[in-house]
Amino acid sequence: AMIKSLRGSNIDAALYYMSRLIDGGESVDFITRRFVIFASEDIGNANPNALLLATTTFQAVQLIGWPESRIILSQCATYLATSPKSNAAYMAINHAQALVSQTGALPVPLQIRNAPTKLVKDLNYGADYQYAHDYDNNFVVMEFMPDAIKHVKLYEPGNNANEAKQRQFLRERWKDKYGY
Repeated sequence: AMIKSLRGSNIDAALYYMSRLIDGGESVDFITRRFVIFASEDIGNANPNALLLATTTFQAVQLIGWPESRIILSQCATYLATSPKSNAAYMAINHAQALVSQTGALPVPLQIRNAPTKLVKDLNYGADYQYAHDYDNNFVVMEFMPDAIKHVKLYEPGNNANEAKQRQFLRERWKDKYGY
């Protein structure tokens, strides 16, 4: 109920259910671990600082202890509840893992394979690799995905200010390739 209340941006319900967890003897470590997971799973790139605050909350309650850590928990819960939400990163890793499960270990393109020995250099590992930092905006149009899935898009930025910036960045770099 606490997590669903955070997801629904209901501060009062989140604080109430968090207080019930505390009153019921739930470990503060459990609550803060849930905050860290929630910050990544439900807020993600909509507000990357949420993960930093949740992680810091986990560390701070270890340092401070009970009962003062309840103030830190409250600060974190209210921040998480009022953060913009996005599960785009969570969905992206789900899609990526499903794709790997479906396709198996597809061959890495030769141009992005490391070539630490003469033998692999002779096999064209790393040939035609273009170092992004040598190009404008530290970006080069080059294929990184295996041929069989080279047009697959796994990450779809969410509908919020931060991910709109990501979408614009990706659109400017990749043009129409992925449909950002």
